[in-house]
Amino acid sequence: MTIERNWAGNLTYRASRIEHPSSIAELQEVFARGGAMRMLGSRHCFNDIADTDGVLVVLDRLPEVFEVNDSRDAVRVSGGLRYGDIAPRLAAEGLALANLASLPHISVAGAVATGTHGSGDALGSLASSVRALTVVTPAGEVRGLARGDEDFDGAVVSLGALGAVVDVTLDVEPTYDVAQHVFEHPSWDAILADFDEVTGVGTSVSIFSTWTRTDIADQIWVKQRHPEAHELLRDDLFERLGAEPATGERHPILGVDPIACTDQLGVPGPWFERLAHFKLDFTPSAGAEIQSEYLVPRADAVAAIQAVRTLAGQIAPLLLVNEIRTVAADDLWLSSAHGTDAVGIHFTWKPDEAAVRAFLPTLEALLPATARPHWGKVFTLDPAEVRSRYTRWNDFAALAARFDPERRLVNPYLERLGL
Repeated sequence: MTIERNWAGNLTYRASRIEHPSSIAELQEVFARGGAMRMLGSRHCFNDIADTDGVLVVLDRLPEVFEVNDSRDAVRVSGGLRYGDIAPRLAAEGLALANLASLPHISVAGAVATGTHGSGDALGSLASSVRALTVVTPAGEVRGLARGDEDFDGAVVSLGALGAVVDVTLDVEPTYDVAQHVFEHPSWDAILADFDEVTGVGTSVSIFSTWTRTDIADQIWVKQRHPEAHELLRDDLFERLGAEPATGERHPILGVDPIACTDQLGVPGPWFERLAHFKLDFTPSAGAEIQSEYLVPRADAVAAIQAVRTLAGQIAPLLLVNEIRTVAADDLWLSSAHGTDAVGIHFTWKPDEAAVRAFLPTLEALLPATARPHWGKVFTLDPAEVRSRYTRWNDFAALAARFDPERRLVNPYLERLGL
């Protein structure tokens, strides 16, 4: 029995073996042997979305793909590559992605399949930058889908239910610099009174809180593109928030050494060295942790944050840090921002999964009925309720049935969701 654990160590995979095919032909051979299987990326999921008692397939040994197109507005990359692997290569080409998640450690295919995102009022999730992808189905068929194809919007955020995503084509643009500022101790009342102004003050904005106090948040991180950036230190918004600029580097989790964090204090630098919160060469966040996230339509964001605020006394003892970010709307069927600009309310919990799971129903009951849980993180919301929050769910179920008619990719996670 091969034993592997996820990144946070809260899940041991049940797989009978793990395969690392080194070619598409070898991948097809793995599929041809039959039986249950799932794809495994960088293992940065906190639930059993990738778990199986069959075979786990990891794409990290497939031939590396990194191809910039002739018009230099797209790059085709291996699905198993991490964003931290491709970002410096893009920068060396004078190119950039529009956004990154907080961790550059995650694989492209895995992040896209789970709807993972960064932050920015005008920036979509990582999946929204996908222009095309290639999927090898359990039957061994190689299928390419591109933006505009009938099934494309259903195939991008796929939960691993369609097959192995061996390459992904991403939109790119000319490179740019970003500067990052941190402001401390802003008033929650002032944040919620001017929420749109707060989240719109930078290209990417994150609000961090430990909820040990309900009158102030801990930090606001603001990432701004250069040369378009304005002088944040003179912006009267932060005076109105009662916030002051940090005098040194900060970690999102109070008291943790910021050495793992990307450079701050307003010093401009390459986009890929600022948009993520953490550096690739360090263990990000706390390491040992549990994560949950719920994305709500922007219209429901203030009510959702107020609901969290009322639960601060129950949240704080379990919490390492809460982060609030924004995501622009897209048309991808299972994206948490499908059809609506969204606000993500993200919880990095202490590594006590039993206590977290015991509390989550209380939190989920108070959040707006529009809240969509992140596919790769811990949630306890009833699966029928989750399905009801996606208007194209039935279309996705039909798409998955066409790609995997023998249901070989269906594991307990997908079974709970009715797939």
